[in-house]
Amino acid sequence: MKIVMTGGGTGGHIYPALAIADKFVQKHPETEIIYIGSEDRLERDIVPKHGYKFESVDTMYLDRDNPLKLVKTAVSNMRGIRQAKKLLKKYKPDLVISTGGYISIPVVISASSMSIPIFIHEQNAFPGMANKFLEKYADKIFLGFNDARERFKNKDKLIYTGNPVRDDFYKIDKNSARKALGIDEGIFNIFIFGGSLGSKVINSIGIEIIKKFSQNENIHIMLGTGNDMYDEVIRTLRKEVGNLGKNINISAYINYIPNAISSADIVICRAGALSVAEITASGRPAIFIPSPNVTENHQYYNAKSVSDNGGAYLVEEDEMTAHRVIEKIEYLYKNPYELIDMREDSKHCSNQDATELIYKSITKELKNER
Repeated sequence: MKIVMTGGGTGGHIYPALAIADKFVQKHPETEIIYIGSEDRLERDIVPKHGYKFESVDTMYLDRDNPLKLVKTAVSNMRGIRQAKKLLKKYKPDLVISTGGYISIPVVISASSMSIPIFIHEQNAFPGMANKFLEKYADKIFLGFNDARERFKNKDKLIYTGNPVRDDFYKIDKNSARKALGIDEGIFNIFIFGGSLGSKVINSIGIEIIKKFSQNENIHIMLGTGNDMYDEVIRTLRKEVGNLGKNINISAYINYIPNAISSADIVICRAGALSVAEITASGRPAIFIPSPNVTENHQYYNAKSVSDNGGAYLVEEDEMTAHRVIEKIEYLYKNPYELIDMREDSKHCSNQDATELIYKSITKELKNER
């Protein structure tokens, strides 16, 4: 079997695609995976390191407010469609699986014109523009959040599966994660991160949390700043806090995030679909601070889907965000039994069988078509 995977731009599109690809290879080791992405985005580095063949085509972000860029986008995507058709003719895949992002548009359109079965996975509670546009081309659309159902037109195509995440998030427990990181079992552990590139807002909140709790040796704080912001955060903390104790751990990049998440009593971060999926897979309570600067405010809906079910707090971004986050940390620190319920509720928001459901649904659909 040959499968073309497409989707990219962010880890939230790439890692679910890789998880799905891994499931097919696990079930059928002879499966050949070809990943079509963009030459200048994250997938260019991530996919080859994962061991899969990578090809690139042209595409361009749709800026609806700039008429000149609309023309450039159209030209780029037409070129991308020609390139994608050439690649599909070369590899002759049995199916195409898309996880969204603008790179998926020329690939899916090309596959449709060649009558190749198409399957789409939408990670967010509020679907992205690319997947909503490509709905008409798909045989089936898998949903990371059931809330996304109301925002697609063809309900017969929709299957709720949850978001695929790496098996590690289901296998690592709190105690083994803490042992790997050298954190005592009885310590209240807070993990704060803003992704590999970092988030200025999350880092500023992290600094305020460290200023508030750095003298409490019963609280351990891990802050992942992102590579580009590490030096600035360290300078600020040295100026405003002074020497940091052993209970404060600042890293530019989190090398193995399953341990970091699983070791935490509370996780504080944005609400990208991948982060939400990984946190709920680990059954960790969270304080989500959705980015207001994303398409259709989809992070808000991702966070809301968990907070509405008791597994997280949703704190919107404004001048009082850090204050409200600290209030919630203080409450949970003083009321640890609340965390027990939150852990259970967080876990219930995760579908541990996501990749298996996607695999079974695709293979069933292919058998029906044949």
